Amino acid sequence: MHYLRGFAPWIVYACLSPLGWQWSALAGLVAGLALIVVNVRAGLATDALILEMSTAAYFAVLTAVAFAAPDSSLSHYGGALSFAWLAVTAWATLALRRPFTLGIARRSTPEELWDNPVFLRVNVVITAAWAAAFTFTAIALTAGAAADAGTGLKVTVQVLGFVVPAVFTARYPAVVRARYAR
Repeated sequence: MHYLRGFAPWIVYACLSPLGWQWSALAGLVAGLALIVVNVRAGLATDALILEMSTAAYFAVLTAVAFAAPDSSLSHYGGALSFAWLAVTAWATLALRRPFTLGIARRSTPEELWDNPVFLRVNVVITAAWAAAFTFTAIALTAGAAADAGTGLKVTVQVLGFVVPAVFTARYPAVVRARYAR
């Protein structure tokens, strides 16, 4: 589950949000940049860092906006904006035929399988699952923010926005392997 580390900046941002959106955005940016540095030093290929690079870009923009306009109504939509950004990232990688999960999956898959159509298809399906989950979560959080939903509901939606696709990601490759083993 190497891909979960890529979500650390988002978790930092969520956990520190009670301190104010400026500081949580800045912390997310610092965490995102640190994650990139650690991964580059570990020798990871750029295609394994798509999520991290997108995350750093998001937090750079959010930090600038948050400090320039700290009273902006955008602060109420932080969770929705985060998931919308992740959704755009995931859908864009699919549109470019370079699903963001591909580089991550290559880290634990023998190189001779990297061009295998089944391996590629599994990553398209997994990336689509993440993209759909991010999209649904962004929509639900936007509706929740507009309706001034309680924090508990928003946190639950955000957790499900990560947990559901993570569980799918953990289980789906085994389902495909079992199907092809028959």
